[in-house]
Amino acid sequence: MRADTRVREAARGIGARYGVDYTDDAAVTALLTERRKSLETEQGRPAAYLGLLTLMAGMFLPFGIPLSPALDANLFAVLGAAGGLTVVGMALLVHARAQWKHALRNGPLAGYREVLGVAHAHGIPLAHIPPWLEGRTNGGGGKGAAPIPTYPPVEPAPEAHAEAATAPSPSATVPAPVPVPTKPWAVSYYEHVADAGGWHDEVGCLLILAGGGGVTWAVTVGTGAGYAALLLVPVAIWVWLAGRRQGREKEELREEALKYVKELEAAQAAGARVPELSPQLRTLLDGHH
Repeated sequence: MRADTRVREAARGIGARYGVDYTDDAAVTALLTERRKSLETEQGRPAAYLGLLTLMAGMFLPFGIPLSPALDANLFAVLGAAGGLTVVGMALLVHARAQWKHALRNGPLAGYREVLGVAHAHGIPLAHIPPWLEGRTNGGGGKGAAPIPTYPPVEPAPEAHAEAATAPSPSATVPAPVPVPTKPWAVSYYEHVADAGGWHDEVGCLLILAGGGGVTWAVTVGTGAGYAALLLVPVAIWVWLAGRRQGREKEELREEALKYVKELEAAQAAGARVPELSPQLRTLLDGHH
């Protein structure tokens, strides 16, 4: 917000409505920490768990009818009870989600999202938006229950042109622009491979099981061809080793990417306009926080 006085004044005006000083980093940090815990508490209320259990009971009760003569003898009563449990469970889940949405969409968090929307409209890129702030999943997917509001783009601040037309005195101190960190090659490569891999353990286990199954078949049936499945064991070991090697490489790249993200945060805090983070870097930052 230091980059544009209009955004700063707008943030103060929004803060006056919600009773929060959105230009105070410490106050905003405390607000986000407290509200995130509050939302997690809302999601973990007994009504949510009770609703889920009641819904599951209503859905699975009819499947017990063929297994119990007592239930089969009272078919209509059982089906009615299942329907009632399903309706009650759904109602409890809907109520719990409505309470969570209300806590997310109202109060100081709504004002903070307004500030972010105003900043974006004035050309200040939003380097990182936590998924929970918009009601999205931890992976960052979906639109979310409370997205950042979108406002029409605003022209650059007129004072920038006025300053360019007015020559400063030789003794005037002109603040040096804050440099934006250059993205290293390792970070670009991390963005490319961050979502790759993760299948080595599963494939290795399947190969081991296939090898063991082939040997078991050879022993029980007496077919020597089944022993050829033993060749799958070294293949499984090779797959596991490749997965470990890839995991170590991704961990090293992850550290480089996290370092780059921290440098961007520091530059943005100093007033630089930094580029928006890629989905891979946003996910990395979400996990770190």
